[in-house]
Amino acid sequence: MELVRYTTGRGDEASAGLRGPDGSLRRLAGSMCELLRLPRNDLRQLLESADGDAEQASVRLLPPVDGLTEIWAAGVTYQRSREGRTAESAVRDVYDRVYDAQRPELFFKSPAWRVRGPGESIGIRADSAIDVPEPELALILNSAAELVGLTICNDVSSRSIEGENPLYLPQAKFYSGSCSLGPVIRPAWEVADPNNLRISVAVSRGNAVAWAAETSTVSLHRSLSELADFLFSGLDFPDGVVLSTGTGLVPDLDFTLQPGDIVEIEVEDVGVLRNTVRRGLVARDGV
Repeated sequence: MELVRYTTGRGDEASAGLRGPDGSLRRLAGSMCELLRLPRNDLRQLLESADGDAEQASVRLLPPVDGLTEIWAAGVTYQRSREGRTAESAVRDVYDRVYDAQRPELFFKSPAWRVRGPGESIGIRADSAIDVPEPELALILNSAAELVGLTICNDVSSRSIEGENPLYLPQAKFYSGSCSLGPVIRPAWEVADPNNLRISVAVSRGNAVAWAAETSTVSLHRSLSELADFLFSGLDFPDGVVLSTGTGLVPDLDFTLQPGDIVEIEVEDVGVLRNTVRRGLVARDGV
């Protein structure tokens, strides 16, 4: 079972629907945020009782977020991320302090309207020398802070800008094309153990693989519930929220994304997210 946001390409507005194993779609709502306002049990009942005619037209999958849904992210939640941030930073001990601190690093990543979806282009800044994908498991939390789904986030980041000064984090993390999500939302109750999912990434350049790596959420330093609790401790999210849980896949400093690269991220039991890299300001594909 997969929750998707899509358009039929017939001039229709985007819809939120349920995609079956055969690729057929059943429309559930006019927007994804309508579903994220529902209590978890109500959403589960809606999905499991969905009926009606399946959508027959060809569809284009869109980023699985809309409305006032926000995307937030956690940082330095894996040992590898701690090592990578320490290596790149001119202020090295700050990441050691974050990794071991009681309070996690949480930062705003994107509003829904800036997010790229499957097959769309992600961006790297024109004023950055080292840019990387950050493959992450992302939590879909409803307005009541209940975990209702899982998706994939590419938290594209400028290592050179963040490494120069930790206070440059917003510029390193939040810019045009810096966040992609999708391709689907997998209902949380269908994933046996989100704390033990394989995450892999491959960056293709021409006919070769420029960088590839693999990790597992079993290596997360913090629990998923802890991250969610801290996020909701000072904020409310009427349209739900996406919380990306940090990356355990960080390349060496001699690697950087280049225009034309294809980034493919796979999260076990969730799916595969593919995007192509562009440099500079990146408008939404087709907009």
